Amino acid sequence: MDYSDAIQTLKNSDPILATLIEIVGDCKLSQVQHTGDLLFSLSRSIIYQQLSGKAAAAIHNRFLLLYPHSPYPTASQILNTPDDVLRGAGISRSKILYLKDLAQKIDGLPTLEELQTMDDEEIINTLTPIKGIGRWTVQMLLMFTLHRLDVLPVDDLGIRAGIRKLYGLAELPKKKNVEDLGQMWKPYRTIACWYLWRSLELS
Repeated sequence: MDYSDAIQTLKNSDPILATLIEIVGDCKLSQVQHTGDLLFSLSRSIIYQQLSGKAAAAIHNRFLLLYPHSPYPTASQILNTPDDVLRGAGISRSKILYLKDLAQKIDGLPTLEELQTMDDEEIINTLTPIKGIGRWTVQMLLMFTLHRLDVLPVDDLGIRAGIRKLYGLAELPKKKNVEDLGQMWKPYRTIACWYLWRSLELS
């Protein structure tokens, strides 16, 4: 995917972010876009909740290895997996509850194709009634599965830490401050977030 227009827009509107973009280089967001169905995407986001990317990736990989004969775990496979097996993969008790609740309800949810026809807030309102799926979890789906370019997850600790580092703040910005700052990045807030996450990997 070509992000050149988005990057030029961000550079013009935010000189501080522009310096980070120069350091990091080309946006590789499309390389981390997720495949799979809605169950796969949401279960991945549930596992990633409140964990560092590295720890979450390791647990998610162990989760997928429980189902070696399927490209993606099915709802029935998740429901039939004993809790202690999921715990052995590193998944917390609360997340096991969320995953199984999701697996029970997935048939009543829209498909990814159906979600593509809905706007962001409509998707958030459709999915957040499910146990363990909050606004952040749906925003990860919007960014990494549905390829929405103007998403700003103000609850994301990595985004807040990236802003604190990049803009030289004394402490983590509050959600309102993130929202206000993000006005500069419209309509490409997803791209700005990708660069903020990358900033945390720089020494």
